[in-house]
Amino acid sequence: MKLRFILTMSLSFIVLMAFGQNHKSSYVIYNKKGKKTSYKKLLKSSNNGDIILFGEFHNNPISHWLQLELTTDLQKNNDLILGAEMIEADNQDALNQYLNDEIDQKGLDTLARLWNNYDTDYAPLVDFAKANTLPFIATNIPRRYASMVFKKGGFPALDGLSDLEKSWIAPLPIAFDAELSQYKKMMEMMGGKGADIVKAQAIKDATMAHFILENYKTGSTFLHYNGAFHSDFHEGILWYLQQQKPDLNYVTITTVSQKDISKLDKENKGRADFIICVDEDMTTTY
Repeated sequence: MKLRFILTMSLSFIVLMAFGQNHKSSYVIYNKKGKKTSYKKLLKSSNNGDIILFGEFHNNPISHWLQLELTTDLQKNNDLILGAEMIEADNQDALNQYLNDEIDQKGLDTLARLWNNYDTDYAPLVDFAKANTLPFIATNIPRRYASMVFKKGGFPALDGLSDLEKSWIAPLPIAFDAELSQYKKMMEMMGGKGADIVKAQAIKDATMAHFILENYKTGSTFLHYNGAFHSDFHEGILWYLQQQKPDLNYVTITTVSQKDISKLDKENKGRADFIICVDEDMTTTY
């Protein structure tokens, strides 16, 4: 716990230093139209949301700091449920044991497949859930099954999984739209030969949406942390959520990086309802 405290304080120090002398900003928040907005407005919108998708850069301290700030502020007025891409569904039991004080951090490290940057970037969120008796949902598909989709011919590779294994992924068969702009962009990056990579991405998005909706309760607020690509341009996870629950109030947040943060670049407009534009020189956590 002492090490985690030191790591958390170091992260806070990095963020505070970003505001250094001369009041140089390290980030600016924009709305989807590219107009400057404020954290206060982001919080107000999030307070009115049913499901919030917070898209991050995995190594960006501004993303992680604002995630914790938003989580703390939302907790004051909402029945909050947390969830994250960074923990896979088959690790939910171990995560619950940690949240319920049945195992310590060392036990969680042993039983769950935690990301290398867990201590600096995600432990503060999980520990907040633990301290405030909040649910924290492991929403992502176990990586080995996404790998099967990529390496063994697409979605049919999952048909032979056991009932237990299928309980850790979105119900099959899943819907899939190869024309979504983010999937098309991924395909183009692969020279048109990455169909199964795109499907591996889609099964992740579908699974995260599935576990969000499975654990969402009417009147609650579900705050989900995920890589920005998984919800940018209101696609990915959000597309799957809206296929099943189009009437819920969704709020999307994303992170982008620019050399000049005084104006949002054209390609970043419309990525999300709120766009955290971070100076590209910002220190990373790894």
